[in-house]
Amino acid sequence: MSHLDVHAASGSRLGASEPRQEGPADLRLVPPAMAAWAGAALALGAPGWWTTVGVILCVGAAMVLLALPGASATRVLRRAAAGASPGGPSSDGDADGDGDGDADADTADRAAADGRWWSRATATATAAALLCAAAGAAAGGLHSADVRQGPVRELAERFSTVEAEVTVTSDARRTTPRVRGDHSTPVALLMDAEITRLTGPDGAVTGLSTPVLLIVSPGGSAGPWQQLLPSTHLRVGGRLSPPLHDGERSAAVLRPEGKGPPRIIGPPSALQRTAGALRGGLRQATERLDPDARALLPGLVVGDTSRITPELQEAFEAADLTHLMAVSGSNLAILLVLLIGPPGMALRAERRGLAPRLGISLRLTALLGGGLTLAFVIVCRPEPSVLRAAACGLITLLAIGTGRRRSLIPALAAAVLLLVLYDPWMARSYGFILSVLATGALLTIAPKWSDALQRHRVPARLAEALAAAAAAQAVCAPVVVLLASRVSLVAIPCNLLAETAVAPATVLGFAALALAPVAMPVAELLARIAGWPAGWIASVARTGAHLPGAEIDWPDGWKGAVLLTALTALVVLFARRIVRHPWVCSAAALLLVLAVLRPVPLTRALTGWPPPGWAFAMCDVGQGDALVLAAGDGAGVVVDAGPDPSLVDRCLRDLGITEVPFLVLTHFHADHVRGLPGVLRGRAVGAIETTSLDEPPDQVAFVRRTAAESHVPLVRAVPGERRRIGALDWRVLWPAGATGPGGIPTGPGAGPVPLEPNDASVTLYVRAGGLTLLLLGDLEPQAQQGVLRRYPALPRVDVLKVAHHGSAHQDPALLRSAHPRLALVSVGRDNPYGHPAPRTVDALRAGGAVVLRTDTDGAIAVTGAGPGLRAVGRS
Repeated sequence: MSHLDVHAASGSRLGASEPRQEGPADLRLVPPAMAAWAGAALALGAPGWWTTVGVILCVGAAMVLLALPGASATRVLRRAAAGASPGGPSSDGDADGDGDGDADADTADRAAADGRWWSRATATATAAALLCAAAGAAAGGLHSADVRQGPVRELAERFSTVEAEVTVTSDARRTTPRVRGDHSTPVALLMDAEITRLTGPDGAVTGLSTPVLLIVSPGGSAGPWQQLLPSTHLRVGGRLSPPLHDGERSAAVLRPEGKGPPRIIGPPSALQRTAGALRGGLRQATERLDPDARALLPGLVVGDTSRITPELQEAFEAADLTHLMAVSGSNLAILLVLLIGPPGMALRAERRGLAPRLGISLRLTALLGGGLTLAFVIVCRPEPSVLRAAACGLITLLAIGTGRRRSLIPALAAAVLLLVLYDPWMARSYGFILSVLATGALLTIAPKWSDALQRHRVPARLAEALAAAAAAQAVCAPVVVLLASRVSLVAIPCNLLAETAVAPATVLGFAALALAPVAMPVAELLARIAGWPAGWIASVARTGAHLPGAEIDWPDGWKGAVLLTALTALVVLFARRIVRHPWVCSAAALLLVLAVLRPVPLTRALTGWPPPGWAFAMCDVGQGDALVLAAGDGAGVVVDAGPDPSLVDRCLRDLGITEVPFLVLTHFHADHVRGLPGVLRGRAVGAIETTSLDEPPDQVAFVRRTAAESHVPLVRAVPGERRRIGALDWRVLWPAGATGPGGIPTGPGAGPVPLEPNDASVTLYVRAGGLTLLLLGDLEPQAQQGVLRRYPALPRVDVLKVAHHGSAHQDPALLRSAHPRLALVSVGRDNPYGHPAPRTVDALRAGGAVVLRTDTDGAIAVTGAGPGLRAVGRS
């Protein structure tokens, strides 16, 4: 391409001052980078001989391509230019005898030259891609072989107990608690490490370098483990086990024995100590901020997510803002822009930024930028997005320092190529994939969409921001579906609102980080100012996540990703036609707003849920309980909160519950209390009533901590107590006696104090207008018999909440006494316990009850009374 062509491609008239001399996008490095990426990703999970064969075939095909195209293309084009078929009479170059053979030969030579150039260029590009694929596969195969070889993998298969010297290679990170049955998995600490010396069960000592995953069980020693810095050397005695998932970087999982502090045999490096001190200074400077800003700012600046609560994490995930919850490449871009100015002006005399203002030359600016990039990686940890941004930044700075034209697309491709060859495990990292896709979309798709929006009279800055958010969402959403099986409908507006605060929070946060070691009061002041934009980001996430239609469920796996990709492509293809019709655009925007806000009257009209005049609802929260008693306009008494905050919150929003005057937690098992934050989310809760047995202790502590954070008082259920809210009143039938310190009974009821959490379930007899209900919690047969002994004249009820998810352990006498018309079972789909038990369902039906269950009927609402009593399932 000539300089005139480049100038024309810039869109400026010839002779215009400072034209954009960029020309078409340079995509030559993209195929080799993608080939290396694919080769590394495939080789990491393939057998060694498959990888070897693949590498040989790729290299062989590349050699053939480089050797063959030139001669064959020249012969074919020479014959075609001379107008003869192969082997015909024109093969001498002058078939018609008119004496113009020389001219024909010249034409053939030119055509052959053009054909030879085209053929060789195409062959060279294809060969380069094949060679890069072979290099990626070779790197992936070698790294995978390192993991599979050696004694660690074999000992892990036998779950052997070993003594090992390890080097910590990452910071500790906490697991998210998950509900499994009636308990919650404890929070553990995960750390990447490398075994350097191994003493096996037989006493054999081996020197090696094998990556493992350290899993430290919770306990009093968790604090010292969490404070360990990368490069710290430890001596660990514990049990090896196979990796958690196939295709992992780690050869095994090592669980240290005992609950003592780590045995440190070597301190971390000076660089890591310095980085740790800087991060600690930022944590100290943010100590007095509001909870959300205090949690988010260290994560946004240096990737310290130790203060992020599960509720805040869920809010950011629902709003698709997780890339802002921890440090990413955008943070480095902000710092580099602060140093060198806008990227488009980096090579101009009028360049901006701090460097030209301080009189720093281009080459020195590049060196300073390189130092800043390396320091950024060390302080913020070598996460995939950070490494990708650092590689792009270093390549771009190299172009600036050498005076060469810069182009970010080749820089991104080169960064991908170098990183997957250096660390093939990145090829399978979702964080790396999302980072590369988002950056690629910002460089290729966003500018075109921005130009299109500006042609429709959208202001330039708004068009650029909207195009960037939409492009990143379009390419990243299918990958997010693989991870979360959901699609956020508020991602684009939330990103637009949050992005306005990212730059000030980042710059002020890094300033606080740098000043904390030398001037803590100044650092605290800067952190306080940075807390305002950080708090704004958290508010945007929480507000977006709390909208009723913030996210929708989507098919999981590759099918869901392909479906979303196809749907996105269709939307983009029809967008040009749609924008020509303002009324269609307005209607589409209105439908999207209604889908996100989900007004209760409109939802009820379209779906029939909740049915008018409902008095009782059983939420579909999986294997757990969450019940709602209507207590007036927008108010409801909630009994249990289920295992998942999101599920119970969604149920309450669908029911239109904005106020909870009273919340009863029947007992402290996780499938009844772990969803408590979802009930408290955006609702006024008057009080929380709990059972008298404080078991299990970890869930009791969770409830107390969550209630204290929301300033909601806790009260104990007392047998025989009665409460009334409007037309709703209820009586506590069980547990038999409340307990005080030391387990001494203090309640007025007679009978033994239950010793098991299920048998201590708060049992309620409820009247709601003309409707009667018996809510049994998870009572076992012995406690059910105790209820019947205390209340032998227990009246018949309209609705029975079947105990313990319809398990086989039921007291037939209590079922006969209650003689319900409707028996409702809250149970999870495909649960491993066989709930509800067929004999329990058969016994209820034999007694004349209509049985409904949430695993087949969805959420269930009860309306009417007497002859008009009916239950409506939302399946």
